[in-house]
This record gives sequence, C-alpha cells and structure tokens, in this order.
Amino acid sequence: MSPNTREIMAVSGLPPDAAKLSRIWDWFVVVAVALLFMGAIHLHVMLTVGDWDMFIDWKDRQFWVLVSPVSMVMIPAALQGVFWHYFRLPIGMTLGAVLLLVATWITRYAGWHIWGYFPFTMGVPATIIAGALACDAILMIVRSSLLASTFGGMAFAVLFFPSNWAALAAYFLPVEHQGMVASVADMIGYVYPRSGTPEYIRMIERGTLRTFEGTSVWVSSAFAGFICIFMHMIWWRIGMAFSTQRFVDTSKWFRRFTGLA
Repeated sequence: MSPNTREIMAVSGLPPDAAKLSRIWDWFVVVAVALLFMGAIHLHVMLTVGDWDMFIDWKDRQFWVLVSPVSMVMIPAALQGVFWHYFRLPIGMTLGAVLLLVATWITRYAGWHIWGYFPFTMGVPATIIAGALACDAILMIVRSSLLASTFGGMAFAVLFFPSNWAALAAYFLPVEHQGMVASVADMIGYVYPRSGTPEYIRMIERGTLRTFEGTSVWVSSAFAGFICIFMHMIWWRIGMAFSTQRFVDTSKWFRRFTGLA
C-alpha cells in the first residue's frame, strides 16, 4: 500500500480491506468503459465506412482513403480531448485506435470467419494506429488543441494509406484473367461475388484496386486530411461537452413531481 493510500484510508476511517476492494472495483470500471468504447467506435465505423473497410477488394484509392480517416478520427479525437484536458495524457487518439482495432479483429475473426465461414483474407481491417500516434505526439509537442487539430488531423489522414500498405501490397499484384490484366483483389471480386452487395456498388469500375493505386490516392488523402482537421476540432469539443459535469436548477414543479419537495 502506497503512502498516499495509507493517508487516505486513515482519514476516511475505512478498514484496510476497503482499499483492495476499491482497486478491484476500479478494474471492473476500466474494463466496462473499455468494452463500451470498443463497441461504440466499432459500431460508428461500421455504420459510416461500412463495406469500404470490410472487403479487401473494395479498399479503393478514392473513397476508402477518403471516408475511412474522416470517420475513424471522430471518437478518438473526443477521447484525446478528455485525456488531455483532465489528465494531461497524450494517449487519447492511440487508445481509441487500439480499441477500434481490437474490436474489429474480434468481429472479423469470430463473427465473419468462424461463424459465417467467410474467407479470412477478404476481411482484413484497416489500422489507424500510426496516424493516432502521430496526432498524440503532435499534441504532446505543441500542447494546443488548435495546433493538434491542424497538424495532427492532417497527419492522421495522410498516414492512413501508407500504414495500411503492408496489408494491401499483395493484392495490388497484377495477374492475367481472360486476356486482361487485373489485380489480385479484382480476381477475388470475380470469383467470390457477394449476393448481398447492392448492384450500384458492385458494378463500380473506377476507384477499385484494378487501378493499381496511382497518384489519386494522395489527392484523396490530402482532401481527407483537410476534412479531418475540422472533424478533430468538432469532436474534441464534443468530448469535452459530454465529460463536463453541470448542475441545473430544478423547478418547483419538477421537485414536487419527483417527490424532492
């Protein structure tokens, strides 16, 4: 037991076992909050990014690079604001990125691969840990939410595609299919059609991995970085708003209605 804990226990008058029970309760709270944010971030990304981050052959050079960082920066930016404002810990973005990656891997492996017999290599999730580390490092250096949004938000989006290149590189390899050149990802799309895929998405020709990357990915990354600057600013404020405790004076009618008067 640390000296601070002994002093607190002495002042409070609680028995020594209360400190151990308090620490156990703290761990229960930490695990519950982590699971809550894992589910919230994962659900948010699945609803906003959806199939662009689900299937390996839909991780295109235009919309996947644009939509994914803009969506994935939101809740981690709110966590960054809370951790920095109340604890001066530049870990919020990285913590949110790790929670998202863990939740996505659990879903892809248990829900899609084991439960649905879905090919595991087709559902490799994207990672944002590199961009989150850069954003937290920038906040630690500049110590300003405005500068962190300006430079960290841009770095978060620009680093998204390079940090995922290791998982995507093999699917850019060219192969010959019926006298035409296609990528490995296109071959997956040819031989493994998804019956639940909307036709207006399945028939998209431009922007898929058949383009073998190209220069437009950096244009999309730069535009995503510009949007992430404002998304980071907005969600930093949202995180602060939801973590701030406020007391509102209740009316006499409300006090009588609730039995407080």
